[in-house]
Amino acid sequence: MSHDMDASLPWLDALKWDSDGMIPAIAQDVSSGRVVMFAWMNRDSLLETVRTGNAVYWSRSRGRLWRKGEESGNFQKIRSIRADCDGDVLLLSIEQEGGIACHTGRESCFFFELNGERWVPADPVLKDPKEIYAK
Repeated sequence: MSHDMDASLPWLDALKWDSDGMIPAIAQDVSSGRVVMFAWMNRDSLLETVRTGNAVYWSRSRGRLWRKGEESGNFQKIRSIRADCDGDVLLLSIEQEGGIACHTGRESCFFFELNGERWVPADPVLKDPKEIYAK
């Protein structure tokens, strides 16, 4: 039995949403090819992403739509949106404004590297978070 996505369905219905109405979304920098972020999307955030051309996620901690860059100014401009073969993960090809995707001031949220039995930060902080989020 095939578990492939049925692309003949309306585009939102073709996706496989989890029991909470969420789908994992991976953000990949279009120029470097580096994976910079992982977050969740629901139908509303995906619709808003498509409508605005900027990445909008569902923040489980805030319980609301999270427009990436709304506080930091580091918006993610969408270049393309792809789904995997079975339609249960999205890959967003993005242009990362400011070159910083992580709230720690780094290029990518994936900066911890396993070294023996310890996680060590492998990437530099490009901008102090206190400067990024200064109110």
